[in-house]
Order: sequence, then C-alpha cells, then structure tokens
Amino acid sequence: MDKVKLKVLGLSYSMSQAGAYALILSDEQDLHRIPIVIGMPEAQSIAIQLEKIHTQRPLTHDLVKTLADALQVHLKEVFIYRLEAGIFYSDLLFEAEGNPIKIDSRTSDAIALALRYDCPIYTTPEI
Repeated sequence: MDKVKLKVLGLSYSMSQAGAYALILSDEQDLHRIPIVIGMPEAQSIAIQLEKIHTQRPLTHDLVKTLADALQVHLKEVFIYRLEAGIFYSDLLFEAEGNPIKIDSRTSDAIALALRYDCPIYTTPEI
C-alpha cells in the first residue's frame, strides 16, 4: 500500500462549525492540503505542542505519552487510512518490545500524539 507522508501546516478557526478549529495537513511537496475539523481541546493541545509552550500540569496527550513511555511503548507512526462521510479514521502504530500494536484513534488525538513523539504521519493517495 502506498503511503503519503504528511506534515502539520497549522490551525485556524473553522468557518463551517462554531467553536471548532481546522487542522491543516499537507503533503511534503505542499501540493495537496487536508483540512480536518477538530474540537477546541484538541486544537489547544496541538497548538501548545506546535508552539513548544510548557504547561504547569500535563495535558491529556502529555499524560498518554508519559504513560506509554513508562511502559516502554513507543509511537512509530500515525496512519490516516479512511475518509467517510466527512470523518477521518486513523490508527496509532505503537511498538513494544519489538511487537507492533495498532490502536484506533480520533485523528485529532493521533496528530497531537504524533507531534509529541515527533513521529511521521501518513495517509493514502486517495485521501
């Protein structure tokens, strides 16, 4: 299966849904962009990581990373594998002791974790 590597371009306020934000992803060549509507808490978590802001207390995504690190589980990649009825579907691909672990995730949570792990984000050419 072909995979397209993505990068996070940024966040903007969503014009289509009140109180929501648009997470903008792009391919490495900046030829295609993918806007994903996300909620305010996820947008905040992503923005804090993009801006390298330190918080007094860990956010939920920081807590997940700390727990996974303590259990020696490492996030290897995020894969956005489907778009259906305007909803993106993603998997978190972890590794523990050389064994792969695939976990279903909301795309906004997957991106927030990918930024914390500095791991690649992929999708399919169709998306």
